[in-house]
Amino acid sequence: MWVESIRRPFEPTTRRVLHFYRRFAHTLTIGVRGLVLDAEGRVFLVKHTYVSGWHLPGGGVEIGETLTTALARELREEGNIELTGPPAFFAIYFNRRVSRRDHIALYVVRSFRQRVPPQPSGEIAAHGFFPPDSLPQETTASTRARIAEVLAGRPVAELW
Repeated sequence: MWVESIRRPFEPTTRRVLHFYRRFAHTLTIGVRGLVLDAEGRVFLVKHTYVSGWHLPGGGVEIGETLTTALARELREEGNIELTGPPAFFAIYFNRRVSRRDHIALYVVRSFRQRVPPQPSGEIAAHGFFPPDSLPQETTASTRARIAEVLAGRPVAELW
């Protein structure tokens, strides 16, 4: 019991020191992706200028952002898509292809508006809405797997 009385006053400081240490020693990165479905059930995909294949829109969560704030920002930047309702959280995946510390949160987006399609930019070479059974040939395996998990009820994988 006397150890408890000595330890307790130091707990807040100890907790801060441990969090500070973990921040550098065990850094975790997290990104978001949106599986955006229009009224016809088509999936919005983007083709980046810096990586091959067609992907679900998304990107990294910045310091101070929530997952949904990052998702809204990425959808706006990559697809000129504005959320009009809350996205539905689907799953979190480990993305070991990027690093041993990277995770991706996937959201399903059904409530949105896209007043005008985005113009190609330095980041996005092409974009479009595609029927799930007629995706572009260069759609990545991970993107296809996520679409199948959401739309066909396939088992959710742990790895992106």
